[in-house]
Amino acid sequence: MDPVMLGEILSALMFLGVIGVLMLGFPVAFSLAGTALIFGLVGWLLGVYDPSNYASLVGRYVGLMTNEVLVAVPLFVFMGVMLERSGIAEQLLLTMGKLFGNLRGGLGLSVIVVGALLAASTGVVGATVVTMGLISLPAMLRAGYDPKLATGVICASGTLGQIIPPSTVLIFMGDMLSGINAQVQMAKGNFAPAPVSVGALFAGAIIPGLLLVALYSGFVIFKAITDPKSCPATPVPEAERGSLAREVVVALLPPLLLIVAVLGSILGGVATPTEAASVGSVGAMLLAAFRRKLDFGILRQVVISTATITSMVFIILFGAAVFSIVFRMMGGDNLVHEFLSAMPGGAIGAMIVVMFVMFLLGFILDTFEIIFIVIPITAPVLLALDVDPIWLGVMVGVNLQTSFLTPPFGFALFYLRGVAPPRVSTGMIYKGVLPFVILQIIAVACLFLMPQLITWLPSVLYH
Repeated sequence: MDPVMLGEILSALMFLGVIGVLMLGFPVAFSLAGTALIFGLVGWLLGVYDPSNYASLVGRYVGLMTNEVLVAVPLFVFMGVMLERSGIAEQLLLTMGKLFGNLRGGLGLSVIVVGALLAASTGVVGATVVTMGLISLPAMLRAGYDPKLATGVICASGTLGQIIPPSTVLIFMGDMLSGINAQVQMAKGNFAPAPVSVGALFAGAIIPGLLLVALYSGFVIFKAITDPKSCPATPVPEAERGSLAREVVVALLPPLLLIVAVLGSILGGVATPTEAASVGSVGAMLLAAFRRKLDFGILRQVVISTATITSMVFIILFGAAVFSIVFRMMGGDNLVHEFLSAMPGGAIGAMIVVMFVMFLLGFILDTFEIIFIVIPITAPVLLALDVDPIWLGVMVGVNLQTSFLTPPFGFALFYLRGVAPPRVSTGMIYKGVLPFVILQIIAVACLFLMPQLITWLPSVLYH
């Protein structure tokens, strides 16, 4: 058999094989690297490629370890975990609940607002869903909320950290797309391509994030009007109204200042994402100290949690690097290029196929696993077809956020199931998120049909 055709067959089998291994429950990083090495050995024995190409793996690892942009990831994770442990999230939820409590659907709106604020100050989806599930869900159930609406609002709001900056997903996406876009543009003869910066991706994600917040809020208001029993008002006692304004300022002002300091410095070009993340980490510690929640015990817990999350993400990244290199060496990139280029509709058709595949993978794989596997394989083809890299990066983020919510395997559903009381069944959670999945699909459709919702703000700030 022709070595080229044999290599393409092996690369396709390797992609299917790694999905099968992951579904059996093996650790992701070792599944990626192990499957790739097994198929790589088979390809070498069959003469499909030259094994000396493995030398490029050393350069890839060194490049990842010396990449200053990726230093922002553990810093943003540290900031998010510190804010969670300092009780700021809890104070925000309780205070916003009082502020909106006099309105039907007020508690639901407060969860959405707090979800957006936590997303803009932490970017850690699992921690946000668990925190709001522990604090908000019992309060909403006591107030007489329909359990389906309560769980749907919490799951949807918690996943906003996937797309609202400073999202760690967008940091990795910016780093990968920048390198891929440079290679694609140089292949086209453009030897000075504009870099795809993390700041530009952050700017592109702001309007989509606000669009999702508006859609979620609109649905809660719609339920309050058409089905008031599902989300009754929770009036604040007269004795507590006098101090409510002060509580709102104390709870809202510190995280808002932190968000402005971090995102404002990035979008304004004052600081790089890494520098802004360090400012955010210090700011989170200062807020914890101000609340008298900073001591050696809490700092130790935060550092351990940060190291655990960061190690998990980077070990997956290293495993995915092995997978992508072996996939390319066996000609898998040519197979993907031919497949996507043959799609009817050109770049639009190829984009639809990639988005659909990533959505399906979101049922069985984590977000980081998907972007580390799929982006290096598909992005070169899409960018060669003149897809805007900023639009691509944000679309991937919103698309994967949708899969976070979609039953039966949405990760946000499992996070909430772990902390929900027994009387809230898994079926209730599944039914509760379905309207929000529809809203997510509407948002994806809007961003697909109107790319300017993503590309406008980066064009204003970075061109």
